[in-house]
Amino acid sequence: MRQRARDGGAAGRTGPGHDHDLCIADALEAAARVCAARGQRLTPIRRRVLELVWQSHSPIGAYEIMRRLGQGRPAAPPTVYRALDFLVAQHLVHRINSRNAFIGCAYPERQHDACFLLCENCGSADELSDAALLRALAEVADSHGFAVTQQTVELRGRCRQCRDGSRA
Repeated sequence: MRQRARDGGAAGRTGPGHDHDLCIADALEAAARVCAARGQRLTPIRRRVLELVWQSHSPIGAYEIMRRLGQGRPAAPPTVYRALDFLVAQHLVHRINSRNAFIGCAYPERQHDACFLLCENCGSADELSDAALLRALAEVADSHGFAVTQQTVELRGRCRQCRDGSRA
């Protein structure tokens, strides 16, 4: 994706100069590459669910995906949940636990744990790629004899646009 950040930064998903259509197209292309490389099928329903997740840079819940997918008549929950489970397993989307919602993965072609900056004002979410932060957390856990199997860091606050007043 062209809106990626270097390690230590947020994936620049919003703000001036952001081309959201390009962002969605890049996400779908990356998903096709990832699935092909892993011998997995990006079926039409999985692709459409991924596209719906990427339509906003705010986490989206499964029921909202069902509503949008069904175009007026909600799609069957098992269909959507199976697609979401697949997308999470392939690291194409992340689950935002505190919001019981999903967001597209900014770094689908590399294995990583997720860190998110979640704006309490506008609802936006930016994924971080900060190896030093994750390493520090793993070291703290290890010093307590705790074996981490999965971690997702969620930091809540106000994004730059909301703090600066450029976003209502």
